[in-house]
Amino acid sequence: MLVHKVCQALGLFNLYQRCVISSAAALVFVAGCATPATEQQDKQNSESVGNTPPNILLILSDDHAWNDYGFMGHPIVQTPALDQLASESVTFKHGYVPTSLCRPSLATIATGLYAHQHGITGNDPSRTLPGGKSGLEYQRQRAEIIKKIDALDTLPELLKQQGYLSLQTGKWWEGSFQRGGFDEGMTRGFPEKGGRHGDDGLKIGREGIVKITDFMDRAKAVNQPFFVWYAPYMPHTPHNPPERLLQKYRSNALPISIAKYYAMIEWFDETNQQLLTHLKKTGLKDNTLIVYVSDNGWVSNPTQTGRFLPRSKQSPGESGVRTPIMFSLPNQFVPQMRDEFVSSIDIVPTILATADIEVPKHLPGLNLFTAMQQQTPIAREAIFGEGFAHDMHDINEPESTLLYRWVIDGKWKLILSYDGKNVSYQKYHDGVLAGPRLYNLLEDEHETNNLADQYPHIVDQLGEKLSQWYPIKNRKILPH
Repeated sequence: MLVHKVCQALGLFNLYQRCVISSAAALVFVAGCATPATEQQDKQNSESVGNTPPNILLILSDDHAWNDYGFMGHPIVQTPALDQLASESVTFKHGYVPTSLCRPSLATIATGLYAHQHGITGNDPSRTLPGGKSGLEYQRQRAEIIKKIDALDTLPELLKQQGYLSLQTGKWWEGSFQRGGFDEGMTRGFPEKGGRHGDDGLKIGREGIVKITDFMDRAKAVNQPFFVWYAPYMPHTPHNPPERLLQKYRSNALPISIAKYYAMIEWFDETNQQLLTHLKKTGLKDNTLIVYVSDNGWVSNPTQTGRFLPRSKQSPGESGVRTPIMFSLPNQFVPQMRDEFVSSIDIVPTILATADIEVPKHLPGLNLFTAMQQQTPIAREAIFGEGFAHDMHDINEPESTLLYRWVIDGKWKLILSYDGKNVSYQKYHDGVLAGPRLYNLLEDEHETNNLADQYPHIVDQLGEKLSQWYPIKNRKILPH
C-alpha cells in the first residue's frame, strides 16, 4: 500500500499497476507448475468472496423516467439487463432522489449530503451575471462552485480506508476526476475544453465500456477492491441511438422523439449487459455490490426531439424525483422486491457499511445494509427532497433559488413551492410552481388529484416535518 500511495502521488499509478500485474502474472505462471491454472483461479475466487471487501459498481442512468423499464411494467421499453439485475437485487420500486436536476443530484450521490448541505444546488452560475456566460464573473463562479467538492468527503475518498481503487467515467460536474478523489478517470473538467459536465467521460457507454473492464481486470490482478462510477450520458440527449434500435421502436407508430428516447434506454441497457457479463466471466459478480439509480426523471416532449415536458425533470413530482434503486450483492443479499420508500441519500452510508467502513455521523441518509441482509423492515418515518432553479443566483446561499420542498410520510406526499429566484427554464415550472399539493401515492402515483383542501391538517403536519428537517429563513411558501 505504501508503494501504491507514493506512486499515486507522483502520478505513476498506472505504471505501478503494470509492474504489480506483471509480477502477479509471473507468480501464477510459477504456481502453475504445481497446480493447474484453472483450479488455482477457482480457489482464489472462492477465497476472495467474503474475505475481502466487495467491489462496487455504481450505475447511474441519466434523465430516465421511473417507469420506463420492463420490470416496472412498461408495455414497450425493453430493458432485459436491468430486468435481470432487478430480479437479482434488493430492488426498491419506490426510490427517490432528493433533487431532480443533474448536478445537485449527482453531488448528493457522491457525498451522501442534501443539496442545501453540499451547496451545489444548480447546474451553472446565473446567466444574468455581467458579460453573460462568456463573462469573467461567470467563469469565476463556475470555479467557485467546483471548489465546494474540495471541502467535502466524497465516496471514493472514504472508500480509500479499505484500500479501494476508484475509477470515474461518464457524467462528472466537479472539475477533474482527481477533484472527486478518484484514482483514475476520464473527465478532465473545467476549465478544460468541454469540461462543463464530463468532456471525455461522456464517451463511455456510447463508445463501449473497455475503460471499465480493463480497470476491473487490473484491480483484480493486484488483489484490491474497486469502485467504479459509471454515469454514462444515457439515455440523455443527444438521442442518437443505433439505427437498429430506432427502427425497432419506430415500428410502434410512436412520435420520433419518443422512439429515439426509448431506443436510447435499450442502448443504455445493452451496456449494462456487457458489464454484468464481464463480472460473471471474471468470477467477480458474487462479491461485487452493484448499485443502480437514475439521477432524475424525464418525460419526452412528443413534438420535439430531445426536449422534456414540465412535471418531469427539474420538478418535485414523481416523474422528476422517483427512480427504482437496486442493491445487488449475491453473497450477502437475498433478492427481494420491496415497496418501502428509500432515497439516493441512503446510497453512501449503505455502500460504506457494506465495505465495513464506519459511516460518518453527519450523513443524513440511512444505512440499509442490515435491513437488506436480514430482510427486516426499514425504520424510517419520512423522506425529504428539495428543488432549486437551474442557475445558481447566490452560490453561497442555497435558499436564493429554492423553488420546492417535498416530504413523503406513509401514503402522503406534500409539495410546497417557494419564491426563489429563477432566471432560466421558466416554462418548465409554469403551473408547477403552485400552492401546496397533497397526494395519496398509494391511490394516485401519477399525482392527478390534489387533496390539500380536503386534508388541511395533513398539510400542516407534513409542513411541520419539513420545518423540522431544516428551517427556511428567507423564502416564502407560495399560497393557493
